[in-house]
Amino acid sequence: MTSRWTPENARPTAPRRGRDRQAEVLHPAAGRPRFAGEAPRVAVVGGGIAGLAAATGLAERGARVTLYEREPTLGGRLAGWPVDLVDGSRVTMSRGFHAFFRQYYNLRGLLRRADGGLTMLTAVPDYPLQHSAGMRDSFAKVPRTPPWSAAGFAALSPTFGWRDMARMDPRAALPLLDVRVPEVYTALDSVSAHDFLTGIRFPEAAHHLAFEVFSRSFFADPRELSAAELVLMFHIYFLGSSEGLLFDVPDEPFPQALWDPLAAYLEGHGVRLRTATPVDTMTPLETGGHRITAGGRTERFDATVLALDTPGLRALAEASPQVADAAWHEGVARLRTAPPFLVSRLWLDRPVRPERAGFLGTSGYASLDNVSVLDRWEGEAARWAARTGGSVVELHAYAVDPQADRPDEQKRLIEQLHRVYPETADARIVDQRHEWRADCPLFPVGAYPDRPGVRTPDPTLVLAGDLVRTDLPVALMERAATSGFLAANALLERWGVRGQVLWTVPRRGRSRAMRLLAGLA
Repeated sequence: MTSRWTPENARPTAPRRGRDRQAEVLHPAAGRPRFAGEAPRVAVVGGGIAGLAAATGLAERGARVTLYEREPTLGGRLAGWPVDLVDGSRVTMSRGFHAFFRQYYNLRGLLRRADGGLTMLTAVPDYPLQHSAGMRDSFAKVPRTPPWSAAGFAALSPTFGWRDMARMDPRAALPLLDVRVPEVYTALDSVSAHDFLTGIRFPEAAHHLAFEVFSRSFFADPRELSAAELVLMFHIYFLGSSEGLLFDVPDEPFPQALWDPLAAYLEGHGVRLRTATPVDTMTPLETGGHRITAGGRTERFDATVLALDTPGLRALAEASPQVADAAWHEGVARLRTAPPFLVSRLWLDRPVRPERAGFLGTSGYASLDNVSVLDRWEGEAARWAARTGGSVVELHAYAVDPQADRPDEQKRLIEQLHRVYPETADARIVDQRHEWRADCPLFPVGAYPDRPGVRTPDPTLVLAGDLVRTDLPVALMERAATSGFLAANALLERWGVRGQVLWTVPRRGRSRAMRLLAGLA
């Protein structure tokens, strides 16, 4: 039996979330432990990671929460749904692989609500990167503790050579050694990730193989992505944390491993889960709070958390012009989405070679960004592979040209798989699914000041999601989870109730020597 999370476990005296002794604890405002008497009614709009975190933080303190989700399932970009293959198998399709890094303290804290030991996660032993020119990097033997993590990667990587290192501009690169959040946005948000790496004369091969792989995890071309976001990633994974670059993945599809157990936990705390129910409009009430219309039904709430993706937030804001103020609406309207991305999942009639990695980052293979062999870790895929003698392979293409011909792009992606894993060229595709989406936030050059924060001009309205600025060293799924808890904490503080204790990697460079070097820049 696994231990279950309780609010007491979140106190500062609880064991640290990871191995990093320099991880920072963020204390909420003081207040009573939970609501007494009639608790406020709160609407959470959006059932992805951010919305689930917000609903959790509120419901555990006794708030009466209703969570609206437009899709029939929870999870947002990590949702899953059943599909029937041509061989009669029923399997779970999703929007693809996600890495659960050990720095994701608050996301992991959310998942612990349903499984205190995180037994649903399994470790991926390596995270290799491969370039079409033949270069290959690995993180399996890279030290986890900074600064030896970055030094070890450079020493072990074939993309770094002494001549490459000598050509780098050390003065221009020194800001990497003392990343401070949120100051990094003031310093580097006006520069693109591509131009920053060019400016420090970062080795071209390493640029493509390592940093481009990370920048494209934002679903963006490095020429559009803010350098501040790329440097923040460098801090989170290389020089700011000793959790390392290896990660875990769920051992079953997302619904079974993560969201079904968490939904049961939330319902046990009185949360009303209204899936397949998009919110149409919201109107502020004179006494505070909002009137929300969803699924033909209107209800009144004392406060609202909007945990939507960029298109969803823009659409609801446009349909609710009386909410917040004109400046807030203008900021929401300026939000942009990243270019389309493609997830192709193939059920093959034969296995890939046994030495193939469960996850491989790629560069130089046209639009192919990574390859996952799902049956290496996911139980459902492994059972299908064992029963049929085949394998389940997933391909990702980020930042695809919006004008690209989709059938042609899908075909090219499979052709690149044959280049990466030649044995797949002889395999018959039993079935295939192709998911095209274009709803991830874009963090373009110079846009950080306009990005909305958790708090809005309406104290009863808060935002959550990976599009929201938090002024903390978090990114991707961890930004979503952290912002969800921050949104809950903002409302709880208003009502005099103590919120959730949070953790992050250090908000500035952890090495005094490196900070001193950076100060010379």
